[in-house]
Amino acid sequence: MFRRREPVPFAFIAEAEKFRSNVTPPPRERATAGQLVGRTLIGLTVVAGLVGSVLLGMPAMSADQSPARTQHSEAYDGR
Repeated sequence: MFRRREPVPFAFIAEAEKFRSNVTPPPRERATAGQLVGRTLIGLTVVAGLVGSVLLGMPAMSADQSPARTQHSEAYDGR
């Protein structure tokens, strides 16, 4: 191996390139059926909420509708 030319303040930093671990992490636990169903229901609830908010908000965002009649104050009538 080659040596670093710049000074290294800590020895463990210099040795970090050579470190190899022989410890394998434990295998991931598989999700149970109840957990999968719960995650699916939460996902469907979030998606349904987003779709519902878009559907309910569409009439408010459309600009082609004009109000049926305009409102005027009493001062406008000349009273």
